[in-house]
Amino acid sequence: MTSLRYLHLDVFPATQGGGNHLGVVLGADDWDTEAMQRFARWTALVETTFLLPPTDPKASYRVRIFTPHKEIPFAGHPSIGSAHAVLECGLAKPRDGLLWQECGAGVLPIRVEGSGAGRELLLQSPGERVLDTGRDAHPLLAATLAGIELGVLPPALVDGGRRWWLAEVADEASLRAWQPDHAAIAALARASDSMGLCAFARSSHPDYRLVVRAFPSGVGIVEDPASGAANGLIAAYIVHAEPHGALARGYKVSQGREICHDAQLIVHIDGNAIWVGGRSHTVIDGALAWTP
Repeated sequence: MTSLRYLHLDVFPATQGGGNHLGVVLGADDWDTEAMQRFARWTALVETTFLLPPTDPKASYRVRIFTPHKEIPFAGHPSIGSAHAVLECGLAKPRDGLLWQECGAGVLPIRVEGSGAGRELLLQSPGERVLDTGRDAHPLLAATLAGIELGVLPPALVDGGRRWWLAEVADEASLRAWQPDHAAIAALARASDSMGLCAFARSSHPDYRLVVRAFPSGVGIVEDPASGAANGLIAAYIVHAEPHGALARGYKVSQGREICHDAQLIVHIDGNAIWVGGRSHTVIDGALAWTP
């Protein structure tokens, strides 16, 4: 049995406990893929990450990201949380304000802004592509969106490290009250090899300009409390469709209240570069006793 360092994080919280859970393991350099998957299955968290020495000389560190069922190349909140753990544990220091994360999607920059409890980390996602748009973009889309009034932008299938269906809802109140058909979302996700559906609505609230609800039925999750990669795709779609609109320079996002969370994500848009992130908080910092 080996004793390693283990952090349990709250990623993107607007209030304490409002964000998304993440487990981070440090020092498992000699664990193989099967051992990492076994531990990630045991934690039963949406994602568990393992911090490792980089293999690319440009990278500050390397991360492997696991759901309870499989390893994935990239995800937003595990990337931000892992970068937080790197800084908290002194594994790397920013270079010109950036950490460079090596993962299955390549070497990605993470911007470090501020310090201490107010520190914000923002990830530049690995590029986005709008694959299809319109209410008739897929035969199963109409059933998925039944019972909700859509907003200005048409539904879209967008890819960028992870693939999501996006749908703008007419208003914040309708989105927050919506009871979607999760079986229909799962069927659409399977048929289109996507995560599922991410719905958003514009808001006039002083603390945020967008409300987001993410339903990743494609990986067996009913609703996600805070979704970094999905929010990056929403930002890319908004910039693609409304390059001179009110949201084209960035905004804040509220997510998770419908499932008793309270997350806040920050979107910065610099030209074609989209940065998504927020704050992270270490809830547990301890020793992991586990036989790989």
